[in-house]
Amino acid sequence: MASIARYLPILDWGRRYDRDTFSDDLVAAVIVTIMLIPQSLAYALLAGMPPEAGLYASIVPILLYAVFGTSRALAVGPVAVVSLMTAAALGQIAEQGTMGYAAAALTLAGLSGAMLLVMGLFRLGFLANFLSHPVIAGFITASGIIIAVSQLRHILGIGGGGHTLIELVEGLVTHLPETNIATLAIGISATGFLFWVRKGLKPLLRRLGLGPRLAEIGAKAGPVAAVLVTTLAVWGFDLESSGVAIVGDVPQSLPPLTFPALSTTLLGQLFLPALLISVIGFVESISVAQTLAAKKRERVDPDQELIGLGAANLGAAFTGGFPVTGGFSRSVVNFDAGARTPAAGALTAVGLAIAALALTPLIYFLPKATLAATIIVAVLSLVDFGVLRRSWTYSKPDFIAVATTIGITLALGVELGVSSGVAISILLYLFKTSRPHVAEVGRIAGTEHFRNIHRHKVETDPRIVTLRIDESLYFANARFLEDHILDRVTRDKAVRHVILQCSAVNEIDMSALESLEAINERLREMGVKLHLSEVKGPVMDRLKRSHLLDELSGKVFLSQHGAVMALSAIPETDADTSGTEPSG
Repeated sequence: MASIARYLPILDWGRRYDRDTFSDDLVAAVIVTIMLIPQSLAYALLAGMPPEAGLYASIVPILLYAVFGTSRALAVGPVAVVSLMTAAALGQIAEQGTMGYAAAALTLAGLSGAMLLVMGLFRLGFLANFLSHPVIAGFITASGIIIAVSQLRHILGIGGGGHTLIELVEGLVTHLPETNIATLAIGISATGFLFWVRKGLKPLLRRLGLGPRLAEIGAKAGPVAAVLVTTLAVWGFDLESSGVAIVGDVPQSLPPLTFPALSTTLLGQLFLPALLISVIGFVESISVAQTLAAKKRERVDPDQELIGLGAANLGAAFTGGFPVTGGFSRSVVNFDAGARTPAAGALTAVGLAIAALALTPLIYFLPKATLAATIIVAVLSLVDFGVLRRSWTYSKPDFIAVATTIGITLALGVELGVSSGVAISILLYLFKTSRPHVAEVGRIAGTEHFRNIHRHKVETDPRIVTLRIDESLYFANARFLEDHILDRVTRDKAVRHVILQCSAVNEIDMSALESLEAINERLREMGVKLHLSEVKGPVMDRLKRSHLLDELSGKVFLSQHGAVMALSAIPETDADTSGTEPSG
């Protein structure tokens, strides 16, 4: 039973579910449902899908996540970045609005879901660690810019398109003379109103006498008000005849049963985009889930989250949707509204199902400019150019990763942007660790502490050189250490002992082991003995399985202070100090 409960978290929180919890979850669900209706329609537009697909992608996926997910507040559904990546991937395969495009979207969701599910079952959540925070920040910032610029054509009521910033700007400039004044008026009004709603509506409602909870609900209903007013304006003034693009007919139904296309050609074309969407979606989702869980001292299981998101995406694939993940804004709203269990998500799904059944005829005249305004206001909060300044101040390699990710994403598209960001992060890590910080240290007078001779006033013995290695030793830096030691010794004829202080060394691979053996032999030929100090237990265990300790010209010391004291007491003519002390 315990093993089943591990994969079905609903069996845990469901046993303790009561009326009070239901009441809190219901209120949160009402607020999130109000927020999700326009958002779901808008993100479907961004993904190049029909508007109903946004509702479909927000119903069954939420229900499945409620069963398999571990976060109490995460709200799953279409999100801006994943929707953009979906459009970028599918745009290379089929034309928007075609059956082939919709089928490819189902396949992309199914492939992403299968990948997430496999990663969860095999506990591969650590793979997301290859996306560093600077790369994620740069990618999301660039994606936010691309998304906002891509929606300007809907605000202006013109044609155009593209997947890079250059293509989008060229399209806007080319078609700018075709701007529809009525559409522009709706777009600007909706955008301005939605920006004001984010900050100004709740305080206004509080001043009018509404309680905190009602004011919160009213503020979240702001986008619905924009939808309602602009829809009525288009209908009342017959703006469709003036060229205002509208949503049009939306099927009045629950999510249909659909099946992804499984041709090997299509799967091959979508494999890399699905992998990138899976990893990006998981990183965004787990970051939000862990942040919200920490506020209530709750625990989120990353590997089970992979299973929950995998199930959600598989649900989207079989119910007319497209790739989904946990969204930041809706999850925060869900948390702030008082959601206590994943049942809040299930209740949200019920609300969206009612909307899909009963409300879709009411959005026939909804202008696409309003949906574009909803997207623009949502994604501009993701844009953070401050990360460039912060990374430049703190770490130049991180700045290079951020700037390159932003630049390539804007110039070449989202897939190449995130791929290059991962590659650059790995290359920068290899470069940085290939030249580890090696400090020559001495003893601070009157203590047993050893510090860098260039940063502190320390005591040293001219016969002893102590080098503290501030990095694990592996193939990329093994030769660097070898050259550094030999260069230091050959410059000082008085040196008789070299101590490698290994307090920061967590790993020594085969290449580094061979380099240590070579260093030991070269120093022996020069009449210098090699010693090790403060070797960590796991590292020592592996060294004992090698020939290094048997052939070591010096000793292995438990502490750096003990090493220096022992070697300083040895007369200049002492013949042998070989051997090994215990090390932990």
